[in-house]
Amino acid sequence: MKKTLLAVLAHPDDESFGLGGTLALYARRGFDVYYACATRGEAGSVDEEHLSGFRDIGEMRAHELMNAARELGLKDVFFLGYRDSGMPGMEDNFHPDAQINAPVEEVAARVVKYIRSLKPDVVLTFDPIGGYKHPDHIHIHKATVLAFENADNPAFSPEAGEPFKPQALYFQVFPRWFLRFMTRVMPFFGKDPAKWGRNGDINLKELAEVDFPVHVRLDVRSVSEAKRRASECHVSQGGGQMRRGLMGFVARMFGEHEDYMRAYPPLGAGFKRKNDLFDL
Repeated sequence: MKKTLLAVLAHPDDESFGLGGTLALYARRGFDVYYACATRGEAGSVDEEHLSGFRDIGEMRAHELMNAARELGLKDVFFLGYRDSGMPGMEDNFHPDAQINAPVEEVAARVVKYIRSLKPDVVLTFDPIGGYKHPDHIHIHKATVLAFENADNPAFSPEAGEPFKPQALYFQVFPRWFLRFMTRVMPFFGKDPAKWGRNGDINLKELAEVDFPVHVRLDVRSVSEAKRRASECHVSQGGGQMRRGLMGFVARMFGEHEDYMRAYPPLGAGFKRKNDLFDL
């Protein structure tokens, strides 16, 4: 029987930059791989040249996502219907449709709808700090955990379909030893590790202080080209730079495997790290 994987994340490009190798790997193995995206990335910083032919940033970034989905081999992409909240302190935080302004229970109900209809064996989402503390990442993490916990509860969002319980829930994680290494090496490239990212709003020093266990490490070398092509589809977000300069160095050093913490089912005594999300 064919296996199904569902990733629940926040923005267009999360499916490629973070765990694109994972999605491409299982799609290539013949699994049904889906992506539920909470927003259309409306708060992303975009150069004017990329908006030509599009009504707005959200339409343009959704278009990039659909192109990336084809490169990764995804069976389908679904939008949960919220607006990008932006990073802390941005005006987008206060938009009435911003994802972070929706009750977690409401977002969870939308996630449950896809869990019950797609019946995934495995569900993926961000770690508890959202990878790099993006408010939308943290919010969709909480909503996905709540949805997973209640997917087989007939009293939770009964209009979302018949109860169903996936076999496993995983959080994508970044090994902190690598982030600590990056904070040391970035100054040699003229970069400030406290001001990482396109807008300089990610503090790698702060992130390096938080550590999560790695329970599954996936070797994604066989699909590295698919991940590269998918990332390049997000040209407005710097995807074309993934193999150049410091980003290229990061990709070569770190992009050959993707790591996960298993949230469910509970780990048994003597658990040893695995190399397959479906090896429970």
